[in-house]
Amino acid sequence: MYVAVIPNRGSPPAILLRESYREAGKTKNRTLANLSRWPAERVEQLRAVLRGDRLLPAAEAVEIVRALPHGHVLAALGTARRTRSMPCCRAGRRNAGAIWR
Repeated sequence: MYVAVIPNRGSPPAILLRESYREAGKTKNRTLANLSRWPAERVEQLRAVLRGDRLLPAAEAVEIVRALPHGHVLAALGTARRTRSMPCCRAGRRNAGAIWR
């Protein structure tokens, strides 16, 4: 099976899923599906599958090199603001950034 792009004179090209076979020593083509309405990205993915390429899920395609921890800092800051135990953490422009000094 393969994906064939057949040009049309005044129209966009037809994108077809085809199969080759032999009959009485002659090579013939059989159209299995018309893929003309598919998005280009999907057609390329089908071509990759037909070639035998290994496709990865998005989670496996990305490698996390470094992740900065910030959740615990936000939790501590939120607790300090709710309990009002630290004057530097109170909301307002006057004290903004006081915790980092």
